[in-house]
Amino acid sequence: MSETEPTATTRAAAHPAPPAWNQWAEKRDASVSGSHGALALVATHWLGEGAAVALDGLPGRWAVDGDRVSLTAEPADALLVEGVAVDGVRLLDPDLAPDPTVVFHDGRKLVPIVREGVLAVRVYDPEAENRRTFAGIERFPYEPGLVFTARYEPYVHGHVEQVLNADGRERGLALDGDLVFGRDEVEYRLAATRTGDRFDVTFGDTTNGPDTFGFRQLAAAIVRPGSGEIVLDFNRAQLPPCAFSDHFICPVPPVGNRLDLAVTAGEKRRGVHA
Repeated sequence: MSETEPTATTRAAAHPAPPAWNQWAEKRDASVSGSHGALALVATHWLGEGAAVALDGLPGRWAVDGDRVSLTAEPADALLVEGVAVDGVRLLDPDLAPDPTVVFHDGRKLVPIVREGVLAVRVYDPEAENRRTFAGIERFPYEPGLVFTARYEPYVHGHVEQVLNADGRERGLALDGDLVFGRDEVEYRLAATRTGDRFDVTFGDTTNGPDTFGFRQLAAAIVRPGSGEIVLDFNRAQLPPCAFSDHFICPVPPVGNRLDLAVTAGEKRRGVHA
């Protein structure tokens, strides 16, 4: 963000932002810029089947063991799980497991992950360059005209769509139904993933490129249990993790989620110090 770009809380807007939105924006900046936040991700090491291997810049030997990561180390390696140095072989549960394992080494956070059955180790480093150059998230002024009431139309059978990811590979994205809303007598649909009363959307719009990152993400929820009423507040549209580090593999919007609409609300880009 340049010196002339005001922050989310100081920007003069035509419509004053609700306090809750200002708080959300401040928490987002704090979250991505934290010691082990999205800006701190410096590597994702994918693991293949076979013998244990050394990973660049990390002690120990790492391997796939079923649906877990196997780490072989000695106390001198100072690879800590729950504050205790790994001594011998330790099996690590990935991020999508009920009780994932996190390893720390010299201030860095090492997180086993699994994506479509493939295991990897992510490295979050507080000394990452992206953290040092971060100048806040650039945002549009709050726009109440981009808050919509939507309805949910579930698919008869949820399906998995193959979509391009930020690393250039296609992966499956589970979709459960459409969120439908209208503006100026035009109906728009966004394919969403549903978890309970929460809906997650990856979308593009006509601001992408000139004004915003290539795509954004949005979470919505049923307002009251059993009501079916869903609020789509594009003021809370946020940048995907890959806007903060090239080592994330975010899926791009599925077919149909590129809106012929200028969504001039929410997050725009990662601000960088000159």
